Parts: sequence; structure tokens; C-alpha cells
Amino acid sequence: MRELILAIESSCDETSVAVIEDGAIILSNIVASQIKSHQRFGGVVPEVASRHHVEQITLCIEEALAEADVSIDELSAVAVTQGPGLVGSLLIGISAAKAFAWAHNLPLIPVNHMAGHIYAARFVQPLIFPLMALLVSGGHTELVLMAEDGSYEIVGETRDDAAGEAYDKVGRVLGLPYPSGKEIDRLAHIGSDTYHFPRAMIHEDNFDFSFSGLKSAFINLVHNAEQRGEELSTENLAASFQASVIDVLVSKTLRACQEYPVKQLVVAGGVAANQGLRQALEEAVEQLPDLTLVIPPLRLCGDNAAMIGAAAHVELAKNHFADMSLNAVPSLAFPTKKV
Repeated sequence: MRELILAIESSCDETSVAVIEDGAIILSNIVASQIKSHQRFGGVVPEVASRHHVEQITLCIEEALAEADVSIDELSAVAVTQGPGLVGSLLIGISAAKAFAWAHNLPLIPVNHMAGHIYAARFVQPLIFPLMALLVSGGHTELVLMAEDGSYEIVGETRDDAAGEAYDKVGRVLGLPYPSGKEIDRLAHIGSDTYHFPRAMIHEDNFDFSFSGLKSAFINLVHNAEQRGEELSTENLAASFQASVIDVLVSKTLRACQEYPVKQLVVAGGVAANQGLRQALEEAVEQLPDLTLVIPPLRLCGDNAAMIGAAAHVELAKNHFADMSLNAVPSLAFPTKKV
């Protein structure tokens, strides 16, 4: 009998519902984007995001079931993102999942959003343990060691800004529309690293990251140039900023893969869609012939319910269920490695 999980994701500004078969086959993956609603504000407005989730969640559930050609009676479980994320957005998805599970007598599976990003790689190829995951998104930059399915241990993380957060802030300084990561990546491929921004913590004997200094250096350079009436190249600014971010991410990740006996490197999260980062990592892992690099396709790098369904497959096998008291945990995190 095949396993069919209805998965719901609403951690930020994407309302998404998917039907996943056996944790590895996407039967449907509906995503209702809110980007246009938030662009005029230059970022996600929590109240606006929550209202959109209320409007879209039922429609997405109906569309996901219809596209998958699956009846409710065939479902094995309902999975939902518990955190991390915006509390209002999370609560909409959790409320919908609890109501659906209760109404149809289905088990309810809570999923860590960041675990979902990692398990998006499962749609590319099976995960081989132990593995290292580089999680790069708007809210997180982490190196996560996985000894087995469902086991997560942070071995390195950002001490301030996440990589995606730095991209958004730099994009605002350059006057680029939100979200600006894709446009910075495009401009970076046109320009060159002429401004040589700092590579924070790149030589320190740990696997942590820091991007606040880079952000400050970028802002100071632009503001000082404006005061002098000096014109800077937007393309070169983007290229210099991206080169700094990628150099640090790749250097730390490669060292972590050498420190720990891992067989796979999974790159996940919204910033995993960055073409510069993808190319740099593909070239870097050639130094480690026994290491396999796995990066989800672009459509699965952003927030989506398919990845939640893939992670829920593991939790279902371990009988990790929740009852109707399930609540959102906006700061839900993986355990950090003890020093």
C-alpha cells in the first residue's frame, strides 16, 4: 500500500500544499506566492502574509488533492510546518492541518521547516549518511551534520545576519526590488570583484559565519561614494558582495566536510538557488572525490510543501505524531553541537 502525505507549508509568505508519495514522489505541489503584495513594502509584512494564508489555504488544499488525483480516504497522514517562521503565518497552516486531520481521522505530523529544506534533496537522489547540509536562507545560515534520517546537529551557524538577509539589505541599498537575491546574482555575473569586501571569519578555527560586517562595509562604501559624488558600478558592487559571501560559505563548508566523515553535501534553502554559489560549490567539491554534491532544483529551493512532505515521511516512519494541542514554534531550531 502506498503512503500518501498531505503536506502544508505556511511559515512565511508562501501558501503551499502538496501530496507526496512514499516521501520521494511529488504528485502535486501547489504554491500561492505573495511576492507582489510585499514588494511595495520592501519585505514581508507579517499581518499581510497571515491574511493571504487565510484566503489561500483551503483553495490550495483542494487544488493539491485534485492535481494529485487522490481522494481523502487514500491519505496516510497530514504534515505541517511547526516552525521556524512567522507566528501568524505558522498558525494558519497549523490550524488548517489540525482541522483537516481531525475531520478525517488522520495522524498529524509536525515538521521543522529547515529539515524540510534538507529533504528537498530527496527528490533528486536518496540521501546517504552521514551527510553535511549547508542551509542558506533569508533567516538561516547553518551547517548541519546528519548521522541518520531525522538526526540534525548544527556544527556551524551565523552569529548575526543570515546570508539571505544580507542579500535583501544590500538589495535595498542598491534600490533593487524585493526579493533582490536573484537580481544581485544576475548583476554579479556581469560585474567583477573590484571592491574586495572583507571575508569575515574565513580563517577562524570554527564553522560559524558572520555577515553583518560585510553588510556594514557595503553600506559605508556606497554612502561615502554618494557624499563625494562618486559613481559606483552596480554590477561590480553586486559581484564584490556576492564574491565575499560565496568565498566564506564555500571555504567553511568544504572544511566542515573534511573535518567530518561525510559522504554527501546537501545545499538547501532559498539562497541555494543562487547560480554563483552553485557553480562555486560544484568546482570546490572536485577537491573531495568521495563527496557527492546534491542541490535541489530551483523550484524546490524556495518555501514549498513538497519538502515538508519529504521530511514528514521520515517522521511518520518513527511514529512522531502530534495531537490537537500542537502549536507554532517560531524559533524552532536544531540542537547545536557542544564545544
